[in-house]
Amino acid sequence: MRVAITGATGFIGKYLIEALLKDGATPVVLTRNVQSAQKSLGSGIEAHAWNPESELAPQKVLESVDAVIHLAGEGIANKRWSEKQKKKILDSRVLGTRNLVSALNSLKGKKPKTLISASAIGFYGNRGSDVLNEKSLPGNGFLSDVCLAWEEEAHKVDSSIRLVTPRIGIVLGREGGALAKLLPLFKLGGGGPVGTGNQYMSWIHVRDVAGLLVFALKNESIRGPMNAVAPAPVTNAEFSKALGKAVHRPAFMPAPAFAIKLAMGELSVLVLHSQRVLPETAQQNGYPFQFADVQTALNDLAKKKSPLKMSVATATGG
Repeated sequence: MRVAITGATGFIGKYLIEALLKDGATPVVLTRNVQSAQKSLGSGIEAHAWNPESELAPQKVLESVDAVIHLAGEGIANKRWSEKQKKKILDSRVLGTRNLVSALNSLKGKKPKTLISASAIGFYGNRGSDVLNEKSLPGNGFLSDVCLAWEEEAHKVDSSIRLVTPRIGIVLGREGGALAKLLPLFKLGGGGPVGTGNQYMSWIHVRDVAGLLVFALKNESIRGPMNAVAPAPVTNAEFSKALGKAVHRPAFMPAPAFAIKLAMGELSVLVLHSQRVLPETAQQNGYPFQFADVQTALNDLAKKKSPLKMSVATATGG
């Protein structure tokens, strides 16, 4: 199976390529910078140039693949949320998805069978302790608005193409996301709950994100939204305790909400808002989570590990 991937050089993308190669698939990367992508991912990875926000995805490439996994988008936590940055976050998702879907819809020959177009649990907004699943209504706020607009573009894809919109939670991994920033602090004994600590965190190990994307790719009964989160969301206080235990350090230094808001501005919603999201679609279809509880996930990620390695030989069993 040939699978086109956008956002392949990002935090999740590298793990996705590793998972696809192990499954015997052939990744085909769409990227702004082919040379940089091949340096990052390996010279044997097929890569083609595409600027998601300014042009249609290359149709010859799309005609040559069986499926597309679309992850490209400006990082939510890259910078403070100025109006300029918020526009960049929105446009990178809406315009990129629009240009991909328009290209898919205009294909005259063979079309990919599946489009997996990323979204996020920001869709649900700040919901306290409410238990949320794929049927739950959207919330309010900037992230919810972004996710709604993002998914709306994906849903314009031709009905002959199976669409899955994974709503990705807080991704835990050593190389990126929240944990990359938290690990050094907690290892020094300076970690602890944020705000009240009662807000829910719907987390997922980065390897399970990649695993779920491949699972959805192969499971044709999965359509529409799919929450990409672990089955056991935890409060921020519980998460902090588990991370402290994983690094063998105390975790009782609280960060008051007002200090977080002062330091992060509007971006503080990422750590102060509460979302208790369950992966009902994944569980109903039998996805076997590698890391179902937060302590096991954090213990795994707290270990010293060798860098992620990928090779085309993996795809051929070499």
